[in-house]
Amino acid sequence: MPRIHPSSPEASRRMANGEWRMAKVRQKGTGPEMALRRELYRRGLHYRVDFEVLKKPRRVADIAFPKLRKAIFVDGCFWHGCPEHATWPKQNADFWLQKIEANRHRDADTNERLRSIRWTVLRFWEHEPAPNAADTIIADLVITTRSAGRESPASSNQTDGTGKR
Repeated sequence: MPRIHPSSPEASRRMANGEWRMAKVRQKGTGPEMALRRELYRRGLHYRVDFEVLKKPRRVADIAFPKLRKAIFVDGCFWHGCPEHATWPKQNADFWLQKIEANRHRDADTNERLRSIRWTVLRFWEHEPAPNAADTIIADLVITTRSAGRESPASSNQTDGTGKR
């Protein structure tokens, strides 16, 4: 990974205090997110990646189906406080508690804001198998498209064995 260069004296101070570790943490295209994207693509779904679903405050869905108003988030167990797998660091515990609780609060705020403008929010933990998450997403998309009287997304990419759709 290329070296991260501080942009200001303040950034230099923070980097010296160990915040460089957080700067190196991947925020987009994580392994679990990529596995889910591959699974959805394998099943014939087309979606938007890193889609801005809210402008102010800015919120970006990992995967989105904008026409159907679906926002999918893949949350890291550590960063979002998974009840099964989250670990609480012993060093600088107050900082981490505040950081993770702020992430949880932001997640709840995002869910509420999106639901108020009639988006469906689906959240998955990074430990959930991609095929299971894809099953849930497809089931939700099928329900939405059927209730709207459209052809379901999974079936629109399937053939009847004759090569015709």
